[in-house]
Amino acid sequence: MLLDAGFDDVTVYEAVPAGAPQGGGLIGLEHSSLDILDHLGVPQDEFVRYDSEAVMHITVCQRRPGQVRRHLYAGRNTTWTLLHTALSRRLPTEVLQTGVRVTGLSAEHDRPLLHFAGGDAAPADLVVFADGRSSIGRRLLDPQRRLHYAGYVAHRGQTNTTQPDLRDFLRFEPSPHRGMQFNVAPIPGGADWTFYLSATPAQYTDFFGAPPTRRVFALPQHVTAAARTEVDASARRYLPDEQAALVHATTTRMAAPVMDIEPPTRMVWPIGGGHAVLLGDALAPVRPHTARGANNGIEQAWGLTAALTQHRKYHADLTAALDGWQRRHLPAAVAAVQLGPALGRQFGLGAA
Repeated sequence: MLLDAGFDDVTVYEAVPAGAPQGGGLIGLEHSSLDILDHLGVPQDEFVRYDSEAVMHITVCQRRPGQVRRHLYAGRNTTWTLLHTALSRRLPTEVLQTGVRVTGLSAEHDRPLLHFAGGDAAPADLVVFADGRSSIGRRLLDPQRRLHYAGYVAHRGQTNTTQPDLRDFLRFEPSPHRGMQFNVAPIPGGADWTFYLSATPAQYTDFFGAPPTRRVFALPQHVTAAARTEVDASARRYLPDEQAALVHATTTRMAAPVMDIEPPTRMVWPIGGGHAVLLGDALAPVRPHTARGANNGIEQAWGLTAALTQHRKYHADLTAALDGWQRRHLPAAVAAVQLGPALGRQFGLGAA
């Protein structure tokens, strides 16, 4: 966005080394985000492979599908891999520095100064932390706001097992609610599923080798036999045969503890004569049920680019422009954080 707007001194510091495997699950993008990507010249057919807008809510009783309720999602589904590939291929190689982990932020000569593991440092005019729900930026700028475990886990899998009639996003929920939810949607070459199941902190540690506040994403190598056994048993206990078979056929699995955080009260911090900001999950990680994580980040980044453009092109006061950006986007971030626990209670998931 910044490069497209004419900013020519932009550096992206990525902690993950080049070539390291990365991946993620299904992402819902609302029309606002899709339109922003369209304006950037990222055509929708590059990252949206299934154009269904339908979400099918299917009640499950004694492992049998029952009542089906259909509603339309105001957007499209993609995957982390498709979206990341579409965006990263447009980023000039000289802009991206991989394997560089930020460890600190200070002010020097009236400018923000980033500090990196290994002792190097780099000055900046504006620092944007878009580094996810385990954000080092949040720890540096807003340390009182810490993640806490919501009491349930999003078990995830992608399988090459295809279901020929799978075109829509399917959501299976028990009746009455018993603390589980199962979502499945088509992806290129197979299906992506998420199985929400309650677990105590001790159970999570047993399943994935570390407490949920320390291991906020469990990669395949972290998934123990105990975790596989629990998920397979829950599939047999709750899901219709077809969905249970899909789970059992999935060899590579991941998981993420569902986390909460206090709503943010600000997005912008003065650092010397410059500024630092938080956006996306770095600012306000949301529960996945809200489907707002990627949308918040894209919309906030678009608004930030507009504010910076007004400063660069028309000499608008930068502090006032950033305050205006915060005033416009902060309420939506707060609302998304507050929505997550309400949805969890609705589904009977996690802590009361």
